[in-house]
Parts: sequence; C-alpha cells; structure tokens
Amino acid sequence: MPSEHQTFGRHIVVDAWGIEFDKINNLDFLKHHMEHAATVIGATILSVSGWSFNPYGATVMVVLSESHLSIHTYPEKEFAAIDGYTCGEEIDPKMAMDYLLNIFQPKHVFTKKIIRGSGDLVIVPME
Repeated sequence: MPSEHQTFGRHIVVDAWGIEFDKINNLDFLKHHMEHAATVIGATILSVSGWSFNPYGATVMVVLSESHLSIHTYPEKEFAAIDGYTCGEEIDPKMAMDYLLNIFQPKHVFTKKIIRGSGDLVIVPME
C-alpha cells in the first residue's frame, strides 16, 4: 500500500471479568470514569454518550478527536468489553485501559493490542 495512504493507530480491546455489579451497572459512574480516562491520556473529547439497559447493563461511547473509547457492560455476568482506539503516535490508549482496569478491579483480564493503518492489522502482545 502506498505510504501516502498509511496511518498509524493503536486499538486495544479488553475483556474484563469479575467486576462488581454496581460499578458496571451505574451509567453516571461509567460516564465519569470513561471521560476521565480520555483526559488521563490527553485526548480531545468531542462527545460522551451513554445508555442504560433494562433490567441492567450499559454502554458508554466517548468520541475523541483521536478516535474513541467505549465500554459495554453485562453486570449480571460481571463482564465488561472495553476498547480504545487512537490514531497517531501521540495518544496511547493503553494508559486509558490501565486507568479503567484500576477503577473496575476485575478478577480476570484478557487484552489484545492491534496496530492499524499500515495496510495490515498486526496483533501484538501487551506490554
């Protein structure tokens, strides 16, 4: 692929199990910490949207100038699917994931880092 079409982005996906029900069923708590995670990494927040589901669960999307952070929760299973994608080399989504995992304190975490924009998706081990 020609270099003028190449971009660099890091996409981190996290499956987090064993999270306290009340932490991931509270939309205001989730929005606050997702927004704070964006500020921790120095990203520019364009919008924050969140939805609560009946009887439980939530989704929060933080749209960034650099891309996005998102979380989808399944409190009844003590599970959250979290991801962060940032374009460019300045903003590292791993720092946002580290912040969120510190807040949520899951018992089990499965993480993948994907390097995007080089013409091929490259999955690398997490540091």
